[in-house]
Parts: sequence; structure tokens; C-alpha cells
Amino acid sequence: MEKITPLAMVLLFLFAAVVAVPLFKKIKLGAILGYLAAGVVLGPYGFGIVTDADSMLHFAEIGVVLLLFVIGLELDPEKLWSMRRHIAGLGVAQLLFSALLIGLVVVVLTHSINIGLILGLSLGLSSTAFAIQLMAEKGVMARQEGRRGFAILLLQDLAVIPILFLVGALATNVTAETVSWYWSILAIISLLVIGRYGIIPVLAMVTRYGSRETMTAASLLIVVGAAYLMYVAGLSMGMGAFIAGILLANSSFKHQLESDIEPFKGITLGLFFIAIGMTLDLPLLLEKPFLLLIFALALMFLKTVIIGVLFKLGGVDWRSGLKVALMLSQGGEFAFVIISQASAGGVVPIEIANQVNLVVGLSMALTSPLVSILDWIVTSKKTVNTQQVDEVIPSEKAEVLILGFGRFGQTTGRILAANNIPFIAIDKNAEHIEFVRKFGNQVYFGDASRLDVLQNAGIESVKVVLVGTDDMAQTESIVRLIKHEYPKVRVVTRARNRSAYWSLKAAGADQVIREVFKASLDAASYALTSIGFSSSEALRKVERFETHDHQLLNDTFVHRDDIEQLITLGKQGRSDLERIFNEDKKS
Repeated sequence: MEKITPLAMVLLFLFAAVVAVPLFKKIKLGAILGYLAAGVVLGPYGFGIVTDADSMLHFAEIGVVLLLFVIGLELDPEKLWSMRRHIAGLGVAQLLFSALLIGLVVVVLTHSINIGLILGLSLGLSSTAFAIQLMAEKGVMARQEGRRGFAILLLQDLAVIPILFLVGALATNVTAETVSWYWSILAIISLLVIGRYGIIPVLAMVTRYGSRETMTAASLLIVVGAAYLMYVAGLSMGMGAFIAGILLANSSFKHQLESDIEPFKGITLGLFFIAIGMTLDLPLLLEKPFLLLIFALALMFLKTVIIGVLFKLGGVDWRSGLKVALMLSQGGEFAFVIISQASAGGVVPIEIANQVNLVVGLSMALTSPLVSILDWIVTSKKTVNTQQVDEVIPSEKAEVLILGFGRFGQTTGRILAANNIPFIAIDKNAEHIEFVRKFGNQVYFGDASRLDVLQNAGIESVKVVLVGTDDMAQTESIVRLIKHEYPKVRVVTRARNRSAYWSLKAAGADQVIREVFKASLDAASYALTSIGFSSSEALRKVERFETHDHQLLNDTFVHRDDIEQLITLGKQGRSDLERIFNEDKKS
């Protein structure tokens, strides 16, 4: 085929992404598989529009660089410290056991320890994009098993850099002159010094004297500059971006940088997966479909068992733990990165690399259907589909901003409307929006976790923000974002349980309403009056319990991640409550 122009190539990439991603998300296979399929179609094993897939893959690594920078930005030291036990325990154990068992199988098949080591570590990683999306859809992010699953994914993200280091150390193919070790050390030190003392003043000057476009350019300059510095020093470009992200994780520019980089990260990461799709050996898949399918199922089974057992040992209910373990059982997007570098470095033969890439792709394709089947078997719950609609930006002034207009948000909205208090509601369920609008509610489509959407909704002028989103992990993220950017705005939200209450208070929420607590108190009061207590006696006992429970909840806040201490304080609180009620009887 005649060589096409760069502009035509960009047009083809955009067209493939726009068509493939919505289609694959509609059939519950995920965006990543959509990109991979688009790459297969465009690549040498498809229509042959792109023949030099390796060069395209090298260029598209910028998407991985931006992803690692964003991961570094999100590694808040306080959050890492609060999850240290789960990260160091579950996360390390999962990766080590998975790498060990997978690596042993690979060594038996290939008779190579190096190949077994690299494939064991790379296949031990899960897809953060797949797993987070599935956990959010199933509403498990705020639960015990969801938080521990997130800790495993976080450890895996942290492990990518040392694994890439290991690949570089084992590489036998050197295409350029080797850089002296002292230049590498000097590059790391330079990046740390510049990141610590130089970047923040530059960003402050840009925000003061530059435009929004200049700030975006500065954000990209930081990432690409850090990556290039590591590249010329003979190190991984991703490591430079990752270090830069960590250095800026606690800065006041964190959310601005993340907002600036996010669109470019999404597009370039999609380009990376398209490039991966171009390198997938389609004839090999057609030649050995059953063998590769068995390998993919075996990988998922092995990781599901390992994670499920670890969850069970950690006190997680086996049904809930098994479902989350299956969500984390597929091969991850970083396996493509590691395998491509290992293949380029001569560590893993190209034939084996092609097979592994196909196994990872198949495991991704199988994850969502298998989770749905397991979910149907265990819980018999249906997954609700939502259609995509264009975002509508509200313009009227409001005193209250409601994020998530379900039953929780609607109750507040009706009271505000009855008292002629203007409010704006945002929800991202398109079908739900169309339904509530039939009753005269002014609800707008938007993603409440995005700072630009909140700004367009007029968050600068509101007095109160009511966060009523269903996903507790997203709720926590929204609360943190609002309190960081607009600390004077009062934030009211809800919590399903004590763990969610602690997390939201730690995120900065001014008021956290426990969903069933008030209703439980009313039910208890009715039960007491029904068995003979007077209304005043019942009310007094319920109020005493409410005061005591609220105090206990706040006292245990600092020990929220220490289960042994929580058990001790819980027993002590129960004794104190019994003493209070006994004193009431005597009086």
C-alpha cells in the first residue's frame, strides 16, 4: 500500500478510536480492547495501512510516560501511609506469589530463568484501568474488599518502575552507546534537585503571568523534560515522569497538573494501545486459538485463587473476595510495556512476546464477561447500562450544588425548591437525567470528579456542596478535590458504614450523614414505645445512644486502619454504654 501522509494517519487513528472504543464499551469489553482491536485492523495483520508497527509503538510510549506521571501525582504520602499494611502485606504477597508460580511454569516451558522472571512479574500485574472500572461499576470500591483490591493495584503500579529497571539490567541487545553509570546517577540527582527547588517557582510564575494554555504547555514540558533527561542518561523515560509526579504530589499545583495532562494522557495512551494492537500476531491467534485461550484462562484462574486466598486470610468474606479477585485476575496494560521492552532488549524472544501479548489481550476480553457471570451466580444483580449524552453547562447562579441526583440528592433538592432556594444538580447517568427532568427538575449531565465541570457549574459562588454520588471511592475523591481547591465551601456527604464515614472525614467533609443511622434510631424509638416505654424515656435513651455512638466514632477515627485497636475500643465503648444505661435505671 502507498505510504500515507502523517495527517491521514492521525485521521485514521482518531476515527478508529471514536468507532472502536464506544463499540467495545457498549458490549462490556472495555476501552483498552477497543484500542487493541483498532490497532489490529490498521496494522500489518489487518488492512496493512500501517506496516512499521515497531516505530509507531516506540513513538506511542509517550502515553505510558504521561500515565506514570499521573500515577506519581496521585501517590499522596499520607494515603500511602494509611494503607501501608495492605500495600506491604496483600500487595507484595500477591505480586510475589503470582510471579513465583507463573515464573515456574514459564521456566518449565522455556528452560530460561530470565524469561520466567520477567514473564512472571509482568503477568503478575493486573490492569488498573479494567479493575478500577469494574469495581466502580459493581459498587465495591468503598467496601473492605474494594479497598484491599485498590491496595494491590497501587503496589503493582509502584512495582512497574523496578521491573522496568530489571528488564534494562537483563537486556542483551544494545542499539546505542552505553551511557556511563555516573551520568545516570547525576541525571537522577539533577531531576530531584530541579523538582524540589526549581519546578514550583516556575509554575508559580507561569500561573501569575501566563495564560491557561501556557500552564498546559508548562505541564507537558515538565513531563517530557523529565522523561528526556532520563532517556539521554540511559534510563527509562517512564521513571523520569514517575519521579517528577511524586515530587509534585503534595504541591498546590497537583490538581491543575492532573487536569492539564489528563486529556493528553488519554489520547496518547489510546495511541499506545492501538500500536500494541498493530504488533499482535493475528495469524498466531488463528493458528493456536485454543492453546492461547487455555493459557489466558489458566492465568486468570491462578491469580484469582491467589488473591482470593489472601483476601480470605485477611478476613474478607469469600464470596465478595472472590468477585474482586476475579476483577484483578487479567493481565495488565503494563505487561505490554514490559514485554515490548524485554523483547526489544533481547530478554524475551519475539515469538514468546507475541504469545504473551495475545494471552494478556484475551484475559482482558474475558474479565468483564466472567465477572458478570459470577456476579449473576452469587448475587443475581443486574448491571444497568447508561447511554452517553453531551455535557450541558448550567449558567444560573445557585447557593447549593448537588453532585449526584439520586434519592439522597433529590430529597434535598425538593426541600430547596420548596423554599425558593436556587440550586444546581449534576449527575452522569444519562437515563436518570432524562427521567427526573420529566418532573421539572433542572439536572445537568457532567462528571463531578472533574474540576472544570465543577467550575462551569459555578462552585466558586455556592455556599454548600452536597455530594450524593453512589460510588464511595469517587465521593471521597470529589470531597478531597473540593476541599483542596475551595476550602471555604462546606461539603455535606453521606456514608454507608463507619469505614466510609472515616474516609470521608479524612478527606475533609464538613458533615457526613450515615445513611441508615437516623432511620435505625427512629425504628429503635418506635420499638421502645411499643413495648411500654414512654415517649420521653424512649427519646432520652435513643439520644444517649446517638451521642455515645457519635463520640465513639470520632474517638476511633485515628485508629481506622488498625483492626485490633478498633476491636478493643469497640468493646470498651460497649461497656461504657452499658454503664450509662445502668446509671439511667438507678436514677
